[in-house]
Amino acid sequence: MQTELSRRLGIEHAVFGFTPFPAVAAAISRAGGLGVLGAVRYTDPAALSRDLDWMDAHTGGRPYGLDVVMPAGRAEGVTEADVEAMIPDGHRHFVEELLARHGVPGLAAGDRRGWRITGWLEDVARAQLDAAFDHPLALLANALGPPPADVVRRAHAHGTLVAALAGSARHATRHADAGIDVVVAQGYEAGGHTGEIATMVLTPEIVRAVGPLPVLAAGGIGSGEQVAAGLALGAQGVWIGSLWLTTEEADLGSPALTAKLLAAGSGDTVRSRALSGKPARQLRTAWTEAWDDPSGPGPLPMPLQGLLVAEALTRIQKYEAAPLLGTPVGQIVGSMNTRRSVRAVFDELTKGFERAVARLDRIAAGPVPAEPGSGPGHRGAPAGAGPAPA
Repeated sequence: MQTELSRRLGIEHAVFGFTPFPAVAAAISRAGGLGVLGAVRYTDPAALSRDLDWMDAHTGGRPYGLDVVMPAGRAEGVTEADVEAMIPDGHRHFVEELLARHGVPGLAAGDRRGWRITGWLEDVARAQLDAAFDHPLALLANALGPPPADVVRRAHAHGTLVAALAGSARHATRHADAGIDVVVAQGYEAGGHTGEIATMVLTPEIVRAVGPLPVLAAGGIGSGEQVAAGLALGAQGVWIGSLWLTTEEADLGSPALTAKLLAAGSGDTVRSRALSGKPARQLRTAWTEAWDDPSGPGPLPMPLQGLLVAEALTRIQKYEAAPLLGTPVGQIVGSMNTRRSVRAVFDELTKGFERAVARLDRIAAGPVPAEPGSGPGHRGAPAGAGPAPA
């Protein structure tokens, strides 16, 4: 699964694997893809640096990348406390009532902060980058458009390619104008934040809009046949995230959540603003239904929603409150029904890719000419008699 972009990065397969887990990212790189570690949960840059040190030691010298959430044009100097103060009391009460209704206990004092979505903040995001650029990053991806211009320049000076996710050709064109190197065409089927356009339509639109800039197809990709389809649409690789959630190396911290993913079908996800304030595809749960119910207060805009619900999500996972328990995941979840190693996933991807390419080769070659004597009249059948009845 080689393309010009994969050769440029020195990877065996043009598979870019996004994951929040260092062990998964390292395994993806060892398997011949490019593991991309998500940074948004690292509110402590020292923790990110430690995990990148670990990846340096466990990728076998193979390249890897980092994914940050750093919108261009954000307000500088805004702190988490400033944002917390904007959250209405009514929304806080709604969260507590929802948790109480499902019997979810509170957290101990040492656990109260929980997981925070703060990577978008000026001080946190730049501290993440300060830690990251001490490491040999092959790719820096930004989940919400192109990073600020000075970050693009800094990455290029470090020898790091810059990628940005796009949900439309218009967004992709803006990314190209901002000087990024790779556009990730993230379709509607994908887990996490997505736009309104399906991958099959979006990918060729973006390829036409920004070519010859390399494009990665993303959303609903979980087999080698789908990898081949992405390349057939003009992409130079695929961006895969959801598929790794049920791998043996993934640590979701909740056996109940893993079981829900393994049992889910492709129709068991929903695009909801319940997690971050922006539409994000995730498992459909009592949590998403409550926030999407018109009788409720509705989600706050990003980043208020993420800060509002951070402690609640920690409580839901810690106590495995099954009706509320969910995670961002794409429609490919319906194919994620067994636990496998990352290496086994890559084996299946490459085999599926080979099957798809061989099938297309047979189609392109056309029908095989019939050998003499092999027509309908062969072996005594009267000419024009046609096939024998079943």
